Amino acid sequence: MTLLKSLQKRFILATAVFMLLGTFVLAKGVTLSGRIVDSDGKKVKKAMLTLLSGGEVVKEDKTGGNGKFKFKKLEEGDYVLQASHDELGSAETIITLTEKKDIGDLALSTEKASAPAAGATPTGGTDAAKQPGRVSVTVPQTMEAMGSPSKDFILNELNFEIKKLSAEFKHLTQELDDLKALSKMWVNPLTIYSKEIILKNGSTVFGKIIYQDDKSLKVETLVGYLIIDRAQVVRIVDNVITEDTQEYVPEQIRESYTPPPMPKLAQPKYTSSNNSARNASAKFSANCVLVGNISEKKDGQGNIIFDGEIKNIGGRRADFVKVDFVFRKNWSGETKTLTTFVKGSYNTFDTGIVSDASMLPGAIGKFDLYVPQDFGTFIGYSYVIDWEEYQ
Repeated sequence: MTLLKSLQKRFILATAVFMLLGTFVLAKGVTLSGRIVDSDGKKVKKAMLTLLSGGEVVKEDKTGGNGKFKFKKLEEGDYVLQASHDELGSAETIITLTEKKDIGDLALSTEKASAPAAGATPTGGTDAAKQPGRVSVTVPQTMEAMGSPSKDFILNELNFEIKKLSAEFKHLTQELDDLKALSKMWVNPLTIYSKEIILKNGSTVFGKIIYQDDKSLKVETLVGYLIIDRAQVVRIVDNVITEDTQEYVPEQIRESYTPPPMPKLAQPKYTSSNNSARNASAKFSANCVLVGNISEKKDGQGNIIFDGEIKNIGGRRADFVKVDFVFRKNWSGETKTLTTFVKGSYNTFDTGIVSDASMLPGAIGKFDLYVPQDFGTFIGYSYVIDWEEYQ
Protein backbone atom coordinates (compact mmCIF):
# COMPACT_ATOMS: atom_id res chain seq x y z
CA MET A 1 0.00 0.00 0.00
CA THR A 2 2.80 2.32 0.86
CA LEU A 3 4.49 1.60 -2.45
CA LEU A 4 1.23 2.17 -4.32
CA LYS A 5 0.64 5.53 -2.67
CA SER A 6 4.21 6.55 -3.47
CA LEU A 7 3.76 5.68 -7.12
CA GLN A 8 0.48 7.66 -7.25
CA LYS A 9 2.15 10.76 -5.78
CA ARG A 10 4.99 10.50 -8.30
CA PHE A 11 2.52 10.17 -11.16
CA ILE A 12 0.57 13.21 -10.04
CA LEU A 13 3.77 15.27 -9.66
CA ALA A 14 5.02 14.21 -13.08
CA THR A 15 1.67 15.10 -14.64
CA ALA A 16 1.76 18.59 -13.07
CA VAL A 17 5.32 19.20 -14.24
CA PHE A 18 4.41 18.06 -17.75
CA MET A 19 1.41 20.39 -17.87
CA LEU A 20 3.52 23.34 -16.69
CA LEU A 21 6.20 22.63 -19.27
CA GLY A 22 3.57 22.29 -21.97
CA THR A 23 1.98 25.58 -21.02
CA PHE A 24 5.38 27.30 -21.06
CA VAL A 25 6.25 25.83 -24.45
CA LEU A 26 2.90 26.84 -25.90
CA ALA A 27 3.24 30.39 -24.52
CA LYS A 28 6.58 30.76 -26.23
CA GLY A 29 5.64 28.97 -29.33
CA VAL A 30 3.17 31.40 -31.06
CA THR A 31 4.29 32.21 -34.60
CA LEU A 32 3.43 35.23 -36.77
CA SER A 33 3.97 35.09 -40.51
CA GLY A 34 2.89 36.85 -43.68
CA ARG A 35 4.11 38.55 -46.84
CA ILE A 36 4.91 42.18 -47.69
CA VAL A 37 3.71 43.40 -51.10
CA ASP A 38 3.61 46.76 -52.87
CA SER A 39 0.52 48.70 -54.01
CA ASP A 40 0.33 46.49 -57.12
CA GLY A 41 0.42 43.26 -55.13
CA LYS A 42 4.01 42.38 -56.05
CA LYS A 43 6.33 40.91 -53.44
CA VAL A 44 8.79 43.26 -51.76
CA LYS A 45 12.18 42.01 -50.71
CA LYS A 46 14.46 43.59 -48.09
CA ALA A 47 11.60 45.43 -46.44
CA MET A 48 12.37 46.47 -42.86
CA LEU A 49 10.06 44.84 -40.27
CA THR A 50 9.62 45.95 -36.67
CA LEU A 51 7.38 44.16 -34.17
CA LEU A 52 6.38 46.21 -31.12
CA SER A 53 4.50 45.38 -27.95
CA GLY A 54 3.58 47.98 -25.36
CA GLY A 55 5.62 50.62 -27.22
CA GLU A 56 8.82 48.53 -27.02
CA VAL A 57 10.57 46.74 -29.87
CA VAL A 58 10.19 42.97 -29.59
CA LYS A 59 11.85 41.81 -32.81
CA GLU A 60 13.23 43.19 -36.06
CA ASP A 61 13.74 41.42 -39.36
CA LYS A 62 13.83 41.80 -43.16
CA THR A 63 11.76 40.11 -45.82
CA GLY A 64 13.39 37.57 -48.07
CA GLY A 65 13.38 37.40 -51.84
CA ASN A 66 9.76 36.18 -51.87
CA GLY A 67 8.64 39.00 -49.56
CA LYS A 68 7.68 36.63 -46.73
CA PHE A 69 8.55 36.96 -43.06
CA LYS A 70 8.10 34.88 -39.89
CA PHE A 71 8.43 35.73 -36.21
CA LYS A 72 8.70 32.71 -33.91
CA LYS A 73 8.33 32.09 -30.18
CA LEU A 74 6.02 35.01 -29.46
CA GLU A 75 3.83 35.41 -26.44
CA GLU A 76 0.11 35.82 -26.77
CA GLY A 77 -1.12 39.43 -26.82
CA ASP A 78 -1.41 42.52 -28.95
CA TYR A 79 1.40 43.54 -31.32
CA VAL A 80 2.08 46.37 -33.73
CA LEU A 81 3.78 45.36 -36.96
CA GLN A 82 5.54 48.11 -38.90
CA ALA A 83 6.91 47.55 -42.40
CA SER A 84 8.84 50.09 -44.45
CA HIS A 85 10.78 50.34 -47.69
CA ASP A 86 12.85 53.31 -48.91
CA GLU A 87 11.11 53.48 -52.29
CA LEU A 88 7.75 51.72 -51.91
CA GLY A 89 6.52 53.34 -48.69
CA SER A 90 5.39 51.90 -45.38
CA ALA A 91 2.53 50.11 -43.63
CA GLU A 92 1.45 49.50 -40.06
CA THR A 93 -1.05 47.08 -38.56
CA ILE A 94 -2.17 45.84 -35.15
CA ILE A 95 -2.35 42.10 -34.56
CA THR A 96 -3.80 40.13 -31.65
CA LEU A 97 -2.10 36.76 -31.25
CA THR A 98 -3.73 33.84 -29.46
CA GLU A 99 -2.34 31.14 -31.69
CA LYS A 100 -0.15 30.64 -34.73
CA LYS A 101 -1.21 33.21 -37.34
CA ASP A 102 -0.56 34.12 -40.98
CA ILE A 103 -1.78 37.66 -41.76
CA GLY A 104 -1.45 37.16 -45.48
CA ASP A 105 -0.37 40.09 -47.67
CA LEU A 106 0.41 43.48 -46.09
CA ALA A 107 0.55 46.18 -48.79
CA LEU A 108 2.98 49.13 -48.56
CA SER A 109 1.78 52.61 -49.44
CA THR A 110 3.45 56.00 -49.89
CA GLU A 111 0.29 57.81 -48.72
CA LYS A 112 -0.35 58.79 -45.12
CA ALA A 113 -2.70 56.48 -43.23
CA SER A 114 -6.15 57.93 -42.70
CA ALA A 115 -7.93 58.07 -39.35
CA PRO A 116 -9.68 54.84 -38.34
CA ALA A 117 -13.42 54.53 -38.79
CA ALA A 118 -15.83 55.01 -35.91
CA GLY A 119 -15.87 52.08 -33.54
CA ALA A 120 -12.40 50.85 -34.55
CA THR A 121 -10.02 49.89 -31.79
CA PRO A 122 -6.55 51.02 -32.87
CA THR A 123 -4.96 49.60 -29.74
CA GLY A 124 -6.35 46.12 -30.22
CA GLY A 125 -8.70 46.35 -27.23
CA THR A 126 -12.00 44.64 -26.49
CA ASP A 127 -13.20 44.16 -30.10
CA ALA A 128 -9.92 42.62 -31.15
CA ALA A 129 -9.99 40.29 -28.20
CA LYS A 130 -13.49 39.13 -29.11
CA GLN A 131 -12.37 38.33 -32.68
CA PRO A 132 -9.04 36.51 -32.49
CA GLY A 133 -6.76 37.05 -35.43
CA ARG A 134 -8.45 40.29 -36.51
CA VAL A 135 -6.10 42.67 -38.37
CA SER A 136 -6.74 46.42 -38.02
CA VAL A 137 -4.88 49.50 -39.22
CA THR A 138 -3.70 52.05 -36.65
CA VAL A 139 -3.13 55.74 -36.91
CA PRO A 140 0.58 56.70 -37.16
CA GLN A 141 1.91 57.70 -33.76
CA THR A 142 2.66 61.35 -34.59
CA MET A 143 1.92 64.58 -32.71
CA GLU A 144 -0.76 65.53 -35.26
CA ALA A 145 -2.43 62.10 -35.05
CA MET A 146 -2.65 62.29 -31.27
CA GLY A 147 -4.38 65.70 -31.43
CA SER A 148 -1.36 67.86 -30.58
CA PRO A 149 -0.54 70.92 -32.75
CA SER A 150 2.17 70.56 -35.37
CA LYS A 151 5.52 72.35 -35.27
CA ASP A 152 4.56 74.65 -38.16
CA PHE A 153 1.38 75.66 -36.36
CA ILE A 154 3.31 76.45 -33.18
CA LEU A 155 5.90 78.51 -35.12
CA ASN A 156 3.14 80.45 -36.88
CA GLU A 157 1.47 81.17 -33.55
CA LEU A 158 4.76 82.39 -32.05
CA ASN A 159 5.46 84.61 -35.06
CA PHE A 160 1.98 86.07 -34.79
CA GLU A 161 2.48 86.81 -31.08
CA ILE A 162 5.84 88.46 -31.81
CA LYS A 163 4.31 90.66 -34.52
CA LYS A 164 1.42 91.54 -32.20
CA LEU A 165 3.77 92.57 -29.38
CA SER A 166 5.91 94.55 -31.82
CA ALA A 167 2.86 96.45 -33.09
CA GLU A 168 1.73 97.18 -29.52
CA PHE A 169 5.21 98.43 -28.64
CA LYS A 170 5.26 100.77 -31.65
CA HIS A 171 1.78 102.04 -30.74
CA LEU A 172 2.80 102.75 -27.15
CA THR A 173 5.98 104.47 -28.33
CA GLN A 174 3.94 106.67 -30.68
CA GLU A 175 1.53 107.57 -27.87
CA LEU A 176 4.47 108.45 -25.59
CA ASP A 177 5.95 110.69 -28.29
CA ASP A 178 2.58 112.38 -28.75
CA LEU A 179 2.29 113.02 -25.01
CA LYS A 180 5.79 114.49 -24.95
CA ALA A 181 4.93 116.71 -27.92
CA LEU A 182 1.74 117.90 -26.19
CA SER A 183 3.62 118.73 -22.99
CA LYS A 184 6.20 120.72 -24.96
CA MET A 185 3.43 122.43 -26.90
CA TRP A 186 1.72 123.78 -23.77
CA VAL A 187 5.02 124.88 -22.23
CA ASN A 188 6.28 126.53 -25.43
CA PRO A 189 3.80 127.01 -28.29
CA LEU A 190 6.67 127.80 -30.68
CA THR A 191 7.57 124.09 -30.78
CA ILE A 192 4.54 123.60 -33.07
CA TYR A 193 3.33 127.08 -34.07
CA SER A 194 6.25 129.19 -35.25
CA LYS A 195 4.19 132.19 -36.43
CA GLU A 196 4.14 135.05 -33.93
CA ILE A 197 1.44 137.58 -34.86
CA ILE A 198 1.80 140.93 -33.10
CA LEU A 199 -1.43 142.96 -32.89
CA LYS A 200 -1.98 146.70 -32.38
CA ASN A 201 -3.56 146.18 -28.95
CA GLY A 202 -0.27 144.73 -27.67
CA SER A 203 -1.30 141.07 -27.62
CA THR A 204 0.57 138.30 -29.40
CA VAL A 205 -0.97 135.25 -31.09
CA PHE A 206 1.07 132.10 -31.71
CA GLY A 207 -0.33 129.92 -34.46
CA LYS A 208 -0.22 128.65 -38.03
CA ILE A 209 -1.65 130.73 -40.85
CA ILE A 210 -4.16 128.56 -42.69
CA TYR A 211 -5.46 131.23 -45.07
CA GLN A 212 -4.88 134.93 -45.60
CA ASP A 213 -5.87 137.69 -47.98
CA ASP A 214 -5.71 141.50 -47.98
CA LYS A 215 -8.47 141.76 -45.36
CA SER A 216 -8.13 138.92 -42.84
CA LEU A 217 -6.08 135.96 -41.64
CA LYS A 218 -7.28 132.54 -40.50
CA VAL A 219 -4.93 131.23 -37.83
CA GLU A 220 -4.82 127.80 -36.16
CA THR A 221 -3.96 128.15 -32.45
CA LEU A 222 -3.98 126.03 -29.32
CA VAL A 223 -7.53 127.16 -28.52
CA GLY A 224 -8.90 126.67 -32.05
CA TYR A 225 -9.17 128.76 -35.21
CA LEU A 226 -9.09 132.56 -35.06
CA ILE A 227 -10.07 135.10 -37.71
CA ILE A 228 -7.86 138.19 -37.36
CA ASP A 229 -8.43 141.49 -39.14
CA ARG A 230 -5.31 142.30 -41.14
CA ALA A 231 -5.66 145.99 -40.25
CA GLN A 232 -5.02 145.02 -36.59
CA VAL A 233 -1.77 143.17 -37.42
CA VAL A 234 1.44 145.09 -36.77
CA ARG A 235 3.95 142.39 -37.71
CA ILE A 236 4.23 138.66 -38.39
CA VAL A 237 7.44 137.07 -37.10
CA ASP A 238 8.64 133.59 -37.97
CA ASN A 239 10.46 132.09 -34.98
CA VAL A 240 12.81 129.17 -35.66
CA ILE A 241 13.70 127.32 -32.46
CA THR A 242 17.31 126.15 -32.28
CA GLU A 243 18.68 124.11 -29.42
CA ASP A 244 21.87 125.31 -27.75
CA THR A 245 24.78 122.98 -28.38
CA GLN A 246 26.72 122.22 -25.23
CA GLU A 247 30.47 122.09 -25.22
CA TYR A 248 31.84 118.58 -24.83
CA VAL A 249 34.05 118.09 -21.78
CA PRO A 250 35.98 114.83 -21.27
CA GLU A 251 34.85 112.83 -18.25
CA GLN A 252 38.36 112.79 -16.75
CA ILE A 253 38.47 116.58 -16.29
CA ARG A 254 34.73 117.24 -16.01
CA GLU A 255 34.82 118.08 -12.28
CA SER A 256 37.78 120.45 -12.44
CA TYR A 257 36.83 122.04 -15.77
CA THR A 258 35.79 125.69 -15.92
CA PRO A 259 34.61 127.29 -19.17
CA PRO A 260 36.92 129.91 -20.69
CA PRO A 261 36.02 133.55 -20.09
CA MET A 262 34.09 135.45 -22.71
CA PRO A 263 36.31 137.63 -24.90
CA LYS A 264 36.07 141.34 -24.29
CA LEU A 265 34.64 143.45 -27.06
CA ALA A 266 36.88 146.15 -28.45
CA GLN A 267 35.85 149.62 -27.36
CA PRO A 268 35.47 152.17 -30.21
CA LYS A 269 37.91 155.04 -30.22
CA TYR A 270 36.83 158.48 -31.39
CA THR A 271 39.14 161.26 -32.52
CA SER A 272 36.54 163.91 -31.71
CA SER A 273 34.63 164.51 -28.52
CA ASN A 274 31.59 165.74 -30.47
CA ASN A 275 28.64 163.31 -30.27
CA SER A 276 27.39 164.32 -33.73
CA ALA A 277 30.71 163.26 -35.22
CA ARG A 278 30.40 159.88 -33.51
CA ASN A 279 26.97 159.30 -35.11
CA ALA A 280 27.98 160.63 -38.52
CA SER A 281 28.95 157.27 -39.95
CA ALA A 282 25.71 155.64 -38.82
CA LYS A 283 23.60 158.60 -39.93
CA PHE A 284 25.00 158.72 -43.45
CA SER A 285 24.94 154.96 -44.15
CA ALA A 286 22.18 153.09 -45.94
CA ASN A 287 19.54 151.28 -43.88
CA CYS A 288 16.81 149.31 -45.63
CA VAL A 289 13.80 148.11 -43.67
CA LEU A 290 10.48 146.40 -44.43
CA VAL A 291 7.46 148.66 -44.73
CA GLY A 292 4.27 147.01 -43.50
CA ASN A 293 3.90 143.26 -43.91
CA ILE A 294 4.78 140.71 -46.53
CA SER A 295 1.63 139.54 -48.28
CA GLU A 296 1.27 135.97 -49.42
CA LYS A 297 -0.95 134.97 -52.34
CA LYS A 298 -1.48 131.92 -54.53
CA ASP A 299 -2.34 132.01 -58.23
CA GLY A 300 -4.44 129.57 -60.26
CA GLN A 301 -1.43 127.33 -61.06
CA GLY A 302 -0.62 126.81 -57.38
CA ASN A 303 2.38 129.18 -57.32
CA ILE A 304 2.81 131.28 -54.16
CA ILE A 305 3.60 134.99 -54.53
CA PHE A 306 5.22 137.01 -51.74
CA ASP A 307 5.34 140.81 -52.18
CA GLY A 308 6.09 143.81 -50.02
CA GLU A 309 7.90 147.15 -49.87
CA ILE A 310 11.39 148.11 -48.72
CA LYS A 311 12.35 151.65 -47.61
CA ASN A 312 15.82 153.13 -47.29
CA ILE A 313 15.73 155.12 -44.06
CA GLY A 314 19.50 155.72 -44.05
CA GLY A 315 21.55 158.64 -45.36
CA ARG A 316 23.30 156.90 -48.30
CA ARG A 317 22.27 155.11 -51.43
CA ALA A 318 21.79 151.35 -51.16
CA ASP A 319 22.77 149.25 -54.19
CA PHE A 320 21.71 145.76 -55.20
CA VAL A 321 19.02 145.65 -52.52
CA LYS A 322 17.70 142.13 -52.17
CA VAL A 323 15.52 140.05 -49.85
CA ASP A 324 16.63 136.51 -48.97
CA PHE A 325 13.76 134.20 -47.99
CA VAL A 326 14.70 131.16 -45.92
CA PHE A 327 11.91 128.55 -46.11
CA ARG A 328 11.65 125.90 -43.42
CA LYS A 329 10.63 122.67 -45.17
CA ASN A 330 9.93 120.46 -42.14
CA TRP A 331 10.35 120.23 -38.37
CA SER A 332 13.70 118.48 -38.69
CA GLY A 333 15.34 121.75 -39.77
CA GLU A 334 15.64 121.33 -43.55
CA THR A 335 15.66 124.75 -45.27
CA LYS A 336 15.79 126.24 -48.78
CA THR A 337 16.67 129.80 -49.73
CA LEU A 338 15.20 131.95 -52.51
CA THR A 339 16.29 135.52 -53.34
CA THR A 340 14.52 138.42 -55.01
CA PHE A 341 15.82 141.95 -55.81
CA VAL A 342 13.95 145.13 -55.03
CA LYS A 343 12.63 147.15 -57.95
CA GLY A 344 14.24 150.53 -57.28
CA SER A 345 15.89 153.20 -59.40
CA TYR A 346 18.38 152.69 -62.23
CA ASN A 347 22.06 153.40 -61.60
CA THR A 348 25.15 153.03 -63.80
CA PHE A 349 28.33 152.12 -61.95
CA ASP A 350 31.91 152.97 -62.89
CA THR A 351 32.37 149.47 -64.30
CA GLY A 352 29.54 150.07 -66.77
CA ILE A 353 27.09 147.77 -65.00
CA VAL A 354 23.52 149.10 -64.95
CA SER A 355 21.20 148.04 -62.10
CA ASP A 356 17.59 148.84 -61.23
CA ALA A 357 17.98 147.61 -57.61
CA SER A 358 19.38 150.83 -56.16
CA MET A 359 17.51 152.87 -53.59
CA LEU A 360 18.20 156.49 -52.73
CA PRO A 361 17.75 157.74 -49.16
CA GLY A 362 14.04 157.87 -48.33
CA ALA A 363 13.04 155.93 -51.43
CA ILE A 364 10.62 152.99 -51.39
CA GLY A 365 10.94 149.96 -53.65
CA LYS A 366 8.68 146.98 -54.18
CA PHE A 367 9.68 143.36 -54.43
CA ASP A 368 7.90 140.13 -55.26
CA LEU A 369 8.98 136.51 -55.05
CA TYR A 370 7.39 133.69 -57.03
CA VAL A 371 7.60 130.28 -55.35
CA PRO A 372 6.76 127.65 -57.99
CA GLN A 373 4.44 124.76 -57.22
CA ASP A 374 7.21 122.16 -57.58
CA PHE A 375 9.09 123.89 -54.74
CA GLY A 376 7.05 121.78 -52.33
CA THR A 377 5.39 122.57 -49.04
CA PHE A 378 6.95 124.53 -46.18
CA ILE A 379 5.95 125.19 -42.59
CA GLY A 380 7.32 128.71 -42.26
CA TYR A 381 9.83 131.23 -43.53
CA SER A 382 12.08 134.06 -42.44
CA TYR A 383 13.66 136.87 -44.44
CA VAL A 384 16.87 138.92 -44.45
CA ILE A 385 17.28 142.30 -46.24
CA ASP A 386 20.74 142.78 -47.74
CA TRP A 387 22.37 145.53 -49.77
CA GLU A 388 25.71 147.00 -50.86
CA GLU A 389 27.10 150.55 -50.66
CA TYR A 390 29.25 151.80 -53.53
CA GLN A 391 28.86 155.59 -53.06
